[in-house]
Amino acid sequence: MLEKKKNTTEKVASSTTRQRGGNNVAYNLDRIIIKPRVTEKATASAEKSVFVFDVASDANKFQIREAIKSLYKVEPVKINITRVSAKRIFYRGKKGVKPGGKKVYVYLKKGDKINIM
Repeated sequence: MLEKKKNTTEKVASSTTRQRGGNNVAYNLDRIIIKPRVTEKATASAEKSVFVFDVASDANKFQIREAIKSLYKVEPVKINITRVSAKRIFYRGKKGVKPGGKKVYVYLKKGDKINIM
């Protein structure tokens, strides 16, 4: 008697599993993009279809591309990732450190836009 195997894999909109180098890597797309980076430079670049986001420090370009596709329903043309270094601060007589992280520049086609507000 042969038993048929049921396909138990279900696609969830907010999480994905990819196989890279023999390892199954599961990640949550909602946690890849932390927030849009709203600065004067980022606002000016949004007019040229370049949007800036703070992302998780362990995120790579492939994960960021999938997160942008699922959250904003647009296809990025190019993605640039840069590190934001930690900075020492002195505020109200106390020393501290602003944490660093990663930010990403997402380039879109001319007609595509992301509504951040």
